[in-house]
Amino acid sequence: MPTSTRPIAIPSHIRPLDEILPTEPLLMMGAGPVPIPHAVARANSIVINHLGETMSVVIAQVKDMARYTFQTQSEWILGVAGPGSAAMEMAIANLVDARSRVLCLVNGYFSQRMAEMAGRAGAQVLVHEAAGTQPLDLTAFEAAVAQHRPHCVTIVHGETSNTTFNANLAELARIAKRHGSLVIVDAVCTLSTTPLQMDAWGIDAVITGGQKGLSCIPGVSLVAFSNAAWDRINSRSSPTAHWCLDARLATNFWHRGSYHYTAPVSGVLALHEALRLVCTETLERRFERHRRCSAALQAGIEALGLQLLVPPAQRLHSVVGVVVPPATSNQAVCQHISRQYQVEVSGSFGLPIVRIGQMGEQCREPNLFRTLHALGSTMQDLGVPADLTAGLVALERGLRQVGAAEG
Repeated sequence: MPTSTRPIAIPSHIRPLDEILPTEPLLMMGAGPVPIPHAVARANSIVINHLGETMSVVIAQVKDMARYTFQTQSEWILGVAGPGSAAMEMAIANLVDARSRVLCLVNGYFSQRMAEMAGRAGAQVLVHEAAGTQPLDLTAFEAAVAQHRPHCVTIVHGETSNTTFNANLAELARIAKRHGSLVIVDAVCTLSTTPLQMDAWGIDAVITGGQKGLSCIPGVSLVAFSNAAWDRINSRSSPTAHWCLDARLATNFWHRGSYHYTAPVSGVLALHEALRLVCTETLERRFERHRRCSAALQAGIEALGLQLLVPPAQRLHSVVGVVVPPATSNQAVCQHISRQYQVEVSGSFGLPIVRIGQMGEQCREPNLFRTLHALGSTMQDLGVPADLTAGLVALERGLRQVGAAEG
């Protein structure tokens, strides 16, 4: 069939971004991306030679600051031109092959994603399911590891899909290591918001994305490998199927200052500034800020008369799940709070909840008050009873009581 030679017309409906974006910027309080600090935004506007001397200095500092943030002495820090899921795939694709047995601890959407990635890499995947927001049975987990003797175990530190926190990650890692397994951890929403000690807990690969706890831009991520993990990568008898995500090839850029592919220069500079802000604040103060702000927000939400999905012992503080009453829906809440109050929160993966982020720049007092007021007002607008005054008083009291205890 002959191809038309008529030229393609310029589309007539295109408008500049200023006419598309909201007049008032949205406050990003969902499960990510999160607001970014000025220093990060400025860095993201700069382009330099991706193989020049300045970039070499930047990369060296990014790796040093990442070691502090991951709490590891490992040399094997790599950046990824892609979201946290790309870092996840780099870890799995390089540590897993067709001969591998992989035990995946699954208690939500993102832990299931790790199992799918392992399967696509050709591994024999064994799923150990936890009961959603319920406490994990360590005895059953150890029995599964002892029975299957997996080469790798995958765990999500904070399952953002249902706002569940695997608070016993250190013990899970110790169990896996006792049985000779490498441990791969998704820390996309927990790194720099919640204590995680890669070396002390015996974790072999930790992945994170820029757009959540680090308050960086979407589209850049980091992965840290232990020496044991790197030995496994070096001993592969077959090449990694993903050329861009081949960890050994990635060392050309991240460790030798030579070419792998054209790096996301502005993203690397943004990542530098995000990590610098983590180091300036210190992990201890950053952890306390996140704990303090999230606890106060949770108290405010409950004082509104709303329910949190997850019991306190299993509750993820960096993403809070709020049960939406039957009188409305999470879609209606998300749409109304965005259009009417210019606050963006997230729906979920089939659950009747909305998710409010408490990561990085989200965890600032003005953001908490604006978000809680918008949430309570939205519920009232949609016909759901909400005690807005009680909620704001509880938020204020929670922030002040914690501050007084610190003093």
